[in-house]
Amino acid sequence: MRRNSQTIMTFGLALGLTSLLATPISAETRVTYKSAKTTSSYYQMAVQFAEAMKSGSGNNIIVTVEESQGSVQNVKEAAVRSGNYVFTTPPVLVKLAKASKVMFKGKGNPKYNDIRALFPIPSLTMHFVLSKKSGVKKFSDLKGKTILLGKGSFGAKEGAKYLKLFGIKDKVKLANVELSNAVPALKNGQIDGFVTAGSWPAPNVIEAAAGTGVHVISLTSDQVKKTKRTKLVIPAGTYKGQTSPITTTSLPVVAYSTTRMDAPTAYALTKTYWTEKANMGQKANWWNGVDKGLMSNIIGKIHPGALKYYRESGFNITASQK
Repeated sequence: MRRNSQTIMTFGLALGLTSLLATPISAETRVTYKSAKTTSSYYQMAVQFAEAMKSGSGNNIIVTVEESQGSVQNVKEAAVRSGNYVFTTPPVLVKLAKASKVMFKGKGNPKYNDIRALFPIPSLTMHFVLSKKSGVKKFSDLKGKTILLGKGSFGAKEGAKYLKLFGIKDKVKLANVELSNAVPALKNGQIDGFVTAGSWPAPNVIEAAAGTGVHVISLTSDQVKKTKRTKLVIPAGTYKGQTSPITTTSLPVVAYSTTRMDAPTAYALTKTYWTEKANMGQKANWWNGVDKGLMSNIIGKIHPGALKYYRESGFNITASQK
């Protein structure tokens, strides 16, 4: 009787194991992508990224996009999030977090040292947009003009900084108009120009160029140097009526994870991102501003899984990124 019981038990275990092996094991990988406010272009990019991951991986990578109040929050959450957490931020904030400086002063966390880069995404790009009617071609021409900077945004703060750096802060009139109304205000002559920062081509600049005709000011080499920002060149023909390249500045933005993400997942995300980038660029032009050259903007180490892809694909990686 005992032998029969053992036989039945053995048979049952074998049958159970056979059933388990016969059941398809899901290869689905779930990722959380912390982006920006839902009203920003970077949230739109996050949604596009999620769609690209799903289609490019054959439904094996499922990305859930989370709204964020800003890059500082994204970095702070990297210290407490587990698993496949991806977030976007300017590389300089990761550097400050690791050093416990500025907004991270007194709020250091050893887990910030676990942050690893995956890939660059479109940079925040400065645009000083002036109507053709204003006749402004360079910063010194801004004297006596009415300019809209907006309030609280990176572009507003950076724009005010540049006006001061270039010695024209007290020579321009600042309009008390919301940035969301910049294009209508430019069309009706309420302002001569506006300052905006976002990925290029910027939707509000496209609209202004098409409806009013604009000139986007180029910075000289000395001006770029004074800003201490990254130089960026917007190719000719990006905006209607733009016949020559625009030299401006940018704040690089990178997608990061942590060492808590396994190497195969980081590899798959990075490979799919670069493979699908051309398709994303057909739907939204700002992805076309991302190329291998932006890899130099990555500060700190790249995730080992992503590094594997870059080595296979012939990317130039610095010693400090390895």
